[in-house]
Amino acid sequence: MTDKKNDPRIIVALDFPSSDSALQLARRLDASQCRVKVGKELFTRAGPALVEQLQQMGFEVFLDLKYHDIPNTTAQACLAAAELGVWMVNVHALGGRRMMGAAREAIDKASHRPLLIAVTILTSLDSDELHEIGLSGSPADNVLRLARLAESAGLDGVVCSAKEVSTLRQVVADNFQLVTPGVRPAGAAVGDQKRVTTPQEAMQLGSSYLVVGRPITQAEDPLAALAAINASIEGEKIPG
Repeated sequence: MTDKKNDPRIIVALDFPSSDSALQLARRLDASQCRVKVGKELFTRAGPALVEQLQQMGFEVFLDLKYHDIPNTTAQACLAAAELGVWMVNVHALGGRRMMGAAREAIDKASHRPLLIAVTILTSLDSDELHEIGLSGSPADNVLRLARLAESAGLDGVVCSAKEVSTLRQVVADNFQLVTPGVRPAGAAVGDQKRVTTPQEAMQLGSSYLVVGRPITQAEDPLAALAAINASIEGEKIPG
């Protein structure tokens, strides 16, 4: 596992369709400079074995499965993730206080306690889409409400767009982790994200960790791309 004294702020999204392609990319990175994220497609195809392989390579893993179910089912899933040894796991804040509280209790009973964070509002959603599914207010309004709920339920942080980070920093504890996807270096393609910012901007606003995918995974030299992003945020004040 990565040296606990070293706390890389970049989480590389291994959004690949197979374990072979994910591991091939991971071998081109440096576990001392980043963590990695395993999401739904990759985990469904490759399973826990891939997580274990990445950990054997020295990577700490953010298991990004966004658990959202009845409290007991979600709690047991989070306990299984803890027993797998992951660094971070997440649930959907829209599952409510009881669900998040049950997940917190389950992880607290585990010998290994990963960070437990909540997804607030997906960065792919804009105001019109939120209203279409029945959520009033702006994305920022909903993120703020759900982040407060997650903190009160005892979670360690939330996933949120950098556009909401500065507002959240005014109302949550300093050690409440704000994990920011939708990050693109200046000049990079936006892709399917609608609320994006640069790594430098995100850290200045108060993000704790940055999730970066294609700007690193599709780079000709992924390690150089990672190093460039790390260099761009070096020296910024990092909360948490």
